[in-house]
Amino acid sequence: MSFQIITADQRLKNKSGVKMVIFGQTGIGKTSLLYTLNPETTLCLDMEAGMLAVEDWEGSSLEMKTWQKCRDIACLVGGPNPNLRDEQVYSRAHYESAVKTYGSPDIFEKYDTFFFDSITVASRFCLNWSKGQPEAKTKNGNADLRGAYGLLGQELMGWLTQLQHTKGKNIIMVGILEEKTDEFNRKYWAPQIEGSKTANELPGIFDEVITLANLPDDQNQPYRGFVCQTLNPYGFPAKDRSGRLDLIEKPHLGHLLEKIQSRG
Repeated sequence: MSFQIITADQRLKNKSGVKMVIFGQTGIGKTSLLYTLNPETTLCLDMEAGMLAVEDWEGSSLEMKTWQKCRDIACLVGGPNPNLRDEQVYSRAHYESAVKTYGSPDIFEKYDTFFFDSITVASRFCLNWSKGQPEAKTKNGNADLRGAYGLLGQELMGWLTQLQHTKGKNIIMVGILEEKTDEFNRKYWAPQIEGSKTANELPGIFDEVITLANLPDDQNQPYRGFVCQTLNPYGFPAKDRSGRLDLIEKPHLGHLLEKIQSRG
């Protein structure tokens, strides 16, 4: 077996896809960002039954109502992980089982962007599923919330990592941003996700962490914008691994993807 050395030119030719999560307060228009993506090459993974807000969007959607389906679709989209044993999620055996259930993953080939709405609801699906697993029970059969949340963290991180490794596809997730107060009565912004482990580790998984917010202009009038850089005056969660985004970008995903993937 020989090593496969990938040159810089080869890396530039390969389209790796952007992995992005966007947070915003309820009602700010996260789902409506679908209008700024190409409907012919975008698939919306709908977990909130929230397509009413974008019912005239011309793209396709797929309902995701259970954690098992979330895992199966992630396995089909990302492909099997060769490092996993057959009994593990996202293994070759899991992939083949998902193919038998849902059919060939070729149906996803036409899409270059997968829009997940939302990571907040996915975490709730995962928590409900985790509470029913043996790890969430004591030896006496009583509920063990500590075990449930431990499993929740493992499951969510495994799911997100599976999607992170999807080659050649853009993965975009949206989620709710909420204002919290710490033990010193200081307010801060944080993603609304079940369990703290996933929220803390999100910046290490996604290339781009962005906040959609109402911001004041020079006349102190509000306008919507993407906050894209970690050092921002608003205290919003943000990170730009590409180094190509300004502090504030217009809330247009097509423009954002083009800017991130530009070679100039």
